[in-house]
Amino acid sequence: MKNSITIIPFTDVFAADFAALNKAWLIKYFEVEPLDEKMLANPKKYYIDEGGFIYFALFNGEVAGTIALLKVRETVFELSKMAVKEEFKGNHIGNKLIEHCLIEGKKLQLQKIILYSNTLLSPAIHLYKKFGFKEVPDFESEYKRANIKMELALK
Repeated sequence: MKNSITIIPFTDVFAADFAALNKAWLIKYFEVEPLDEKMLANPKKYYIDEGGFIYFALFNGEVAGTIALLKVRETVFELSKMAVKEEFKGNHIGNKLIEHCLIEGKKLQLQKIILYSNTLLSPAIHLYKKFGFKEVPDFESEYKRANIKMELALK
């Protein structure tokens, strides 16, 4: 059987996967900040209940990655908490997750999607640029690790 990637929405069953996937990369590159702890401990409260979304990529049926859209304003969402398990990297899972979020963003008639990242994560920055995200100068972030803000206009 050919390798297949399926994108599915959040259900409570996947809350632990959301936390584990994100904590893995945070610990590897930075640290789990207090805001991360809160959001990862209760993703339904911080994302879904606030009008946002969380998606998971299943690779041949196994949870391989995740991404979230955090509602900032009615027409602006933040691409948040993208993570792919190490053993699944190289299978274009990040691409599929971002593509899915952009399709959903257009359905929601969002004006733009923003994101905060760190230039140390060069593969992620390259991926964001590939999808048309542009760097935003002069920004503030609640995350210590964020040294770059990017946005993509959808309208």
